[in-house]
Parts: sequence; structure tokens; C-alpha cells
Amino acid sequence: MKRRKKKKAIVLASLLMGVILGGCGESKTSSIDEGMAAVATLDYHTALQCFDKAMADGEDLRLLYRGQGLAFMGLTQYDQAVEAFGKALASSDGRVDAIDYDINYYLATAYYKLGDINSSIGVYDAIIGMNPKDRLAYRLRGSVRIASDYDGAKEDFDKAISLAKEDYDQLIDIYLVLEQNGYKEAGQEYFQTALGSDTKSMTDYQRGRICYYLGDYDNARNYLEKARKSEGYEAVLLLGQTYEELGDYNYAISVYSSFIDNDQTNASVYNRLGLCKMELKAYDEALAAFQAGMNVENCMIMQTLKFNEIVTYERLGQYQTAASLMNSYLTTYPDDTVAQREYSFLKTR
Repeated sequence: MKRRKKKKAIVLASLLMGVILGGCGESKTSSIDEGMAAVATLDYHTALQCFDKAMADGEDLRLLYRGQGLAFMGLTQYDQAVEAFGKALASSDGRVDAIDYDINYYLATAYYKLGDINSSIGVYDAIIGMNPKDRLAYRLRGSVRIASDYDGAKEDFDKAISLAKEDYDQLIDIYLVLEQNGYKEAGQEYFQTALGSDTKSMTDYQRGRICYYLGDYDNARNYLEKARKSEGYEAVLLLGQTYEELGDYNYAISVYSSFIDNDQTNASVYNRLGLCKMELKAYDEALAAFQAGMNVENCMIMQTLKFNEIVTYERLGQYQTAASLMNSYLTTYPDDTVAQREYSFLKTR
């Protein structure tokens, strides 16, 4: 089984980074800091213990409730996450600041995960009410609305784009949501408008990305080859995927391998290399690539790599190892429905 990376309609805000790792024992850091460190390492039960201690010690209620909400989201206990985020907002001193926006974004996501679309939209409405120029809120509200209200979603996407016409990352995010929901042509119209705007700010890399998503792989390749040295790993990743789409897995492998020869710090490049090796049925080499990616410091795609490692063991016929790893995987990522189905299959082998 091959698992392709897909962009989700709802983009979660990044978890707190740069926190000090540790447990809830005696230390100079607060229990909230320790709880956030546990959240960052996906140790949600320890995180909740830390936040309970923070409450007993009289620490900042807004921060500890926010932390509880994040931990409950990690445990897929979204109803409790909603409750915690609500308490965090209620603990505000009345002055709206950056953390209130942050909590509201998480609250909207928790409602969405619960399937409470109206409440999720309501939170985005509130964010926009506080800041009518918050283009992220428009984009995410559109991503939620699109399942039942295309016209409303389109208005939100138009507004988000109007607030930052040259934000091509946002444009691609919007396209992916439209494509996922069956409105690919509408997304392509945004791209054609951007390409036709003759803006001098659009780089070869950005043109290459747009051509890639338009399915114009020949032009994508040409632009990305020119951007390869100046843009770093992002251009390398997309250039390699362009060659994959063109069916030239060997050249894609050379693109990824050449990058790794000089830079071993990007897990995503190892992941793409492994997927290409999988396509060529070089499973031992694919496994080595995925595991090398997992060893990258501060790996941001650990879930993807772990899943691909399991699939590779399955392809190698090592079903017992795959099943054992999948059991551990689901402990950390319990809401992965694809993995749940795969685990059911593995247990029968």
C-alpha cells in the first residue's frame, strides 16, 4: 500500500516549539513549561499531569487550560479539548492579545474535529470580528464551509487572496482545499490569474510550484531546475516529485540523493527518496531512507516516516514486525483511520 501525503483542509497552528524537555519533577521551570514540553514530544498523559500540578501550584490558568486543550486534542478527546479551550478564553483579563487568537484557532479546530461545523465557523466569525483583516481566519473558515456552502467558501477564499495577492503559499493551500472537495477547476482559475498578473515578485520557484499543481510538469521541471540551487530543499522536493510525475523515478532519486550528499538535515527529502525506492521495489533501501529520516534532529514528519516504515516492513513480508510497530504507532496517533484499517489487516497475517 502506498500512502501519498495530502494537504488537509484544516491547518493546525504549530505546537509550541523551543520548550525545555523534561518531566513534572522538581526543576526551575514551571509545570506549564514542562507540560508544553511533553505536548511537543507527544507525551500527552504526562502533559496532563503537569498541568494538574500547575493548577495545584496556582500557575497561570489561561496557559494551563490552553495546554490541557492541546493535550486532549493529541489524545483525540476533542470534547474535553473544547471545554479546556473555553476555560482558557474565560480566564482572560478582557484584553484581547495574541494568545486569545491562538486559543480560538485551536478551539475552531477542536469543534471541526468533533464534527460541529457550525460552532467551528462561529469561532472563525469571532476571530474575523476581532480582526477583519485576518486572512488566515478567512481561509480556514472557507475550508470548513466548503463541504456545504461552496459560494460562502469561495467568498472567504476571494477575501483571503485579496488581502495578500502575492502570498503564493496561501494560494496553493486554497487550491488544495478546492481540489480535495471537487472544485479543482476553480482552484486552477486562481493559478491562471496569478500567472497572468505578470508580477515581478513571482520567482522561478513559485512559477514552478504553480505549474506543478496545474499538471504542467514540463514547465514545472524547467522552472524548478533553475530554482534548485537558490531555494534549497523545498525546490529539491518539488523538482523530485515533478520527475516522479513524469515517471522518471531514477532521476528523482538522483535529485534527492544529490541533496542528501551535502545536507542530511531534512527528513522530508529522505521520505521522498524512500517513496521512490518503494516504487522501484527496492524495499531495503526504502527502509533505510525512512529510518535515516527519523534520525534527523527535530524531525517534523515523524508520523509520516513511521507509517511508511511500517508499510515497508509489510512489503518485505515481515508482518509481525509491521504489526508490532503499528500497535505502537496507533498509541501515539490514535485518530489515523488509515492506520487502524491497516492494523486490522496486519493482525490477520
